[in-house]
Amino acid sequence: MELLVERVDVWAAPISDKPGALSALLKTLHRAGADLSFVIARRAPDKPGTGVVFVTPLHGEREIRAASEAGFNVTQSLHSIRIMGLDKAGILAELTQALSEGGINLRGLSASVVGSQFVAYVGVDSLEDINHAMHVLARL
Repeated sequence: MELLVERVDVWAAPISDKPGALSALLKTLHRAGADLSFVIARRAPDKPGTGVVFVTPLHGEREIRAASEAGFNVTQSLHSIRIMGLDKAGILAELTQALSEGGINLRGLSASVVGSQFVAYVGVDSLEDINHAMHVLARL
């Protein structure tokens, strides 16, 4: 199976739970030149009135400076890899089974299909788990 598997840094920022808050942060990153491939935002159930947004990738001094000024930080507790490849029925079942058999416990998973390709972002608990997961997936 031909897969592109890469370690990715995920950046996170708090947001107000109000109209336009997410848009303002994303516009800030766009003005700095960011070309984001993944964004997920959600409310923070334990902190009413707030939320959190996660983005990747950010590259270069200009993007990173703008992100930092907007409240983004590289998440130190969320270790992630991006997996891309040709979509087929059951691909996520196959990938998650391989990771399971390799002893990798998933912290989170987000995936989608565009055209004939899939992309999945997998969160694990440590840098060691990233390295092990990449090794497991390279054998597929």
